[in-house]
Amino acid sequence: MLFENGIHLGYCTNIHRGETWEETWRGLREHTLRVKQRVCPRGPYGIGLRLGADAARELALPDRMTAFQKWLEANDCYVFTINGFPYGAFHGTRVKEQVFRPDWTTPERLEYTKLLFDILARLLPPGVPGSVSTLPGSHKTFGIGADELDAIFTHLRLCREHIEKVASASGHDLHLGLEPEPLGLFETSGETLKFFGLYHDRHPQDRDFFKFIGLNYDTCHLAIEYEDADRALDRLTGAGIRLSKLHFSSALSLVPTPENLARLAAFDEPVYFHQVIASHGESEPLRRFKDLPDALQHAARHPGDIGQEWRVHFHIPLHAEPGGGFGSTRAHLLGAMDWLGRHPAACSHIEMETYTWEVLPPELHSGDVADQLVKEYEWTLGEMRARGLRPLE
Repeated sequence: MLFENGIHLGYCTNIHRGETWEETWRGLREHTLRVKQRVCPRGPYGIGLRLGADAARELALPDRMTAFQKWLEANDCYVFTINGFPYGAFHGTRVKEQVFRPDWTTPERLEYTKLLFDILARLLPPGVPGSVSTLPGSHKTFGIGADELDAIFTHLRLCREHIEKVASASGHDLHLGLEPEPLGLFETSGETLKFFGLYHDRHPQDRDFFKFIGLNYDTCHLAIEYEDADRALDRLTGAGIRLSKLHFSSALSLVPTPENLARLAAFDEPVYFHQVIASHGESEPLRRFKDLPDALQHAARHPGDIGQEWRVHFHIPLHAEPGGGFGSTRAHLLGAMDWLGRHPAACSHIEMETYTWEVLPPELHSGDVADQLVKEYEWTLGEMRARGLRPLE
């Protein structure tokens, strides 16, 4: 969906199952088209495509690429961004920290991401910029030392060179967005600045790096870090870091009372990583837990040391407030929208990302998955219009 000021909005199709290309395309046919018919029936409809490694290799085959291009044209759809964070299986099995593997220390991550840009360049309509989002280098628990950091920087530099080559050949503005996440190699705005600064210190001659490698700012992730959206976005863009994409997403927040902790157990599911960050007040350091079970076990063993607020990496629908003693980090998302309303040229790619549909508690479901996505569009479009960001009619 295209906005008056050149912003493209879509939802990330990682909400649907799909590891092979046929499974991925089936999700587009069965779900995405239904959403388009309800939110954008008469205009070009932007798709935020999730492509795992297997699906990407299959789509790159000439006959499948041609068939998909024809399908996009026939249905007035276009792909403007690809989620390249999850390399492998993302639904129905234990994902957890494995979503960070292979990380940017490996050639597998490099080759996969290069392939995504090759595919994206073939799918983009003329004049439309293209982005790919990826993980923040690695995960803090993977033992990243000096050698591993050198490998990450080397692979990112090689990726930048490939992006530049594809961009020059295709005429598209192409860019990669590294996505800070709790317990990622970098997770806060400060750690993000340090990471990019280290790259610049080690590769001062790579002046075009920041043209092609930027940031995917996920509002859920930075909210969990208790950051202020306005200050964080000013800080990052003020340092010259490109906003490749904004992920509109929201997470759980709660006061860790016994009643709330008992209810929170319903969100402890075995598929996704649900990092928890606890606040003990502004004067105390934040306390980080690798996953929800770790936080719940700590609370059971040390009930006097659980903090004043918990923020949980569990994506909840943008339009929904969980209620019953639970809140959300929607304030950070709205703060990012406020900032974008003042700086509409700062980022042209927005993706709504609530991939947790299959594991949401039933009370947070709004009909089927298409109904849920339509409600997220309606809420998002209303908030964006209120800030002077209007879709083309």
